[in-house]
Amino acid sequence: MKYASIVVDITSEKLDRAFQYRIPSQWEQELEVGMVVTVPFGKGDREINGYVVELTDTPQFDVEKLKCIRSIKSDAKTTESSLIVLAKWMREHYGSTMIQALKTVFPVKAKVQQCQRRTLVLQLSAEEAKLQLKELERKNYRARARLLSALMEHGSLDGVRAAKELGAVSSVVKSMEEAGWIRVECENVYRDPVRSEKIQKLPPAKLTGEQRKVLDGIIQEWEGKSRPCLIHGVTGSGKTEVYMELIDRTLKQGKQAIILIPEIALTYQTVMRFYGRFGEVMSVLHSRLSQGERYDQFCRAKEGKIQIMVGPRSALFTPFPKLGLIVIDEEHENTYKSEITPRYHAREAAIWRAWKEQAHVVMGSATPSLEVYERCMREEYALFEMNNRYGERPLPGVSIIDLRRELREGNRSILSRELQKAMEVRLEKKEQVILFLNRRGYAGFLSCRSCGQVIQCPHCDVSLCAHKGGKLVCHYCGYETEAVKKCPSCGSPYIGAFRAGTQQIQEIVQKQYPNSRVLRMDYDTTKGKEGHGEILEAFSRREADILIGTQMIVKGHDFPNVTLVGVLAADLSLHGDDYRCAERTFQLLTQAVGRAGRGEKPGEALIQTYQPEHYSIQAAARQDYRRFYEEEMGYRTLLGYPPAEHMMAVLGSCQEEERLNQAMEYLKRFIQRVYTKKDLRVIGPAPQSVGRVKDQYKKVIYLKHAREDVLIYVRDKLEQYMEINSGFHSMTIQFDIQ
Repeated sequence: MKYASIVVDITSEKLDRAFQYRIPSQWEQELEVGMVVTVPFGKGDREINGYVVELTDTPQFDVEKLKCIRSIKSDAKTTESSLIVLAKWMREHYGSTMIQALKTVFPVKAKVQQCQRRTLVLQLSAEEAKLQLKELERKNYRARARLLSALMEHGSLDGVRAAKELGAVSSVVKSMEEAGWIRVECENVYRDPVRSEKIQKLPPAKLTGEQRKVLDGIIQEWEGKSRPCLIHGVTGSGKTEVYMELIDRTLKQGKQAIILIPEIALTYQTVMRFYGRFGEVMSVLHSRLSQGERYDQFCRAKEGKIQIMVGPRSALFTPFPKLGLIVIDEEHENTYKSEITPRYHAREAAIWRAWKEQAHVVMGSATPSLEVYERCMREEYALFEMNNRYGERPLPGVSIIDLRRELREGNRSILSRELQKAMEVRLEKKEQVILFLNRRGYAGFLSCRSCGQVIQCPHCDVSLCAHKGGKLVCHYCGYETEAVKKCPSCGSPYIGAFRAGTQQIQEIVQKQYPNSRVLRMDYDTTKGKEGHGEILEAFSRREADILIGTQMIVKGHDFPNVTLVGVLAADLSLHGDDYRCAERTFQLLTQAVGRAGRGEKPGEALIQTYQPEHYSIQAAARQDYRRFYEEEMGYRTLLGYPPAEHMMAVLGSCQEEERLNQAMEYLKRFIQRVYTKKDLRVIGPAPQSVGRVKDQYKKVIYLKHAREDVLIYVRDKLEQYMEINSGFHSMTIQFDIQ
């Protein structure tokens, strides 16, 4: 006999698990994971729908007590079915419970009250209405009389208007409806997440020869191997126009498209361009939508009222029944990686979903992630390159400013002398300037202002993180040392953490250029629902001369009048406690430089740094991705970091520090017991980057291996070990495969 684990409702905490049922013999061969079935549930055996999430030969309870599946629904292969299969893959690949995975692929976890438009329709003949109106006036029923009189004139009325203008409250409407005088017609109305009155219709752009070549190459790939495709195009090369042509082709085939964008509130212009091209057949998701707005967009997709969904990683789970294309714009962005269980990567999940549903995947970036580019080099993915800006506009000229020299020559300002002069020239010409601070807040590493030396871990090639109490800690291996007062390289006393924020920079700029109009875009200035869009619109309309901000101002924006970009402190992302710091620095600097000179006027970028010779800064200044890739892959191969090898983080948290320390040591010993070969590297336990959050202590163990399946095997064994040892039930253990 076979058994099925079935989820009946993921919106109720009481039902937050799967229930096991017997499978009738006639359906043993037919039933699959993801199918919709009807089952008896509860004491009264009421019949409800459920989703099959697992098939097994082993009963969890007494077989006599297990109920039997009643039927398989005729439309069993629903959109939800494909999402359940995706959830099962995510659970197996990334590690989580099935319920956690299901709650991820069904982002709207509870039904929301549907918005309705009510229309009041007169049911009486003209003669009957006149008689009833006289009777209402005689009895002094003024509200009913006003409503009936208006209906006699117009035949029907909008319910909201009738309530506001005529005082037709619900009791008045109900009494007239019960009397048979009127009929109330209800129509579901979907909430619109975009202010549609601002959208301008855009015709298809005329493609350049390079864009046409890439478009034809991707279509040819789809007709052959249909591998995931990467468009590696310089900033401003026109990748979005290629996306639009591919989407248009997909819609003409009767299929739907999902467009993933890292942070949709920060890419307002891109979203408007899609709306201008495709209009009402598309919708949008982002974190600042209300629960009702999000619910409506998924309903519209499921009912076929839209064909395109644009949004962050949660948009991947749009319930399109005929998915044809997934576009992943700026595929290198780390926001595609989930920070909660299951810690999935939207790129990998998108590729798996597309493969399962016979759809295509197209990724695009000026600075692809090393993981994707490495797969292109191995020909697992198809690579298409765009090396020229749209309209043959030149890339901006880039200069690297050595802040060590500025300090030696007496300039202690955050603005170098060269940047100050360049800003004066641009402001005189009525051109716009972007000042980019490479990281919000402050940096946790120590660096020397005189020679640029950064205090690093001697074992892991990452920066040591400064903690309270004067300790420097490595968050990979746990190495600790005392904070230094002088630079170990040159002996300078000017060593410490960089602590300038966007607000301080705004004050400095406004003091130095009192006649300039300055906008600041950071977390504090964008708290409102439309905060990002309002600031970007204002700057686009040239209502400000200078825009100051963190990473959010250099992601995909197109301001034709910006001719100067100043990167104020390139080092802030260069020396974190993450092996990807050089890669992220290169990506950020390349994207920042690419904001300049996107219109008719040539652009310039100035990169300020204490380490002008660093390979990531040099490569970003030259816009030379291939040079950076080769150098960085050399370091990754030497140290066994992805994509040279696979890595898994075992992340533990608990309110009791000693209990957590003991648990993590037990996990490390168990790992070494279940996998005895010497090719698995186990590092730690060590404190996580933030060692305590809300009284929860945090530690991590890193595992490195050439094969991902070995790490998944170890993870599965760890999950079994923790399940049978109750001591782990009081703490949280997560797995992050990288």
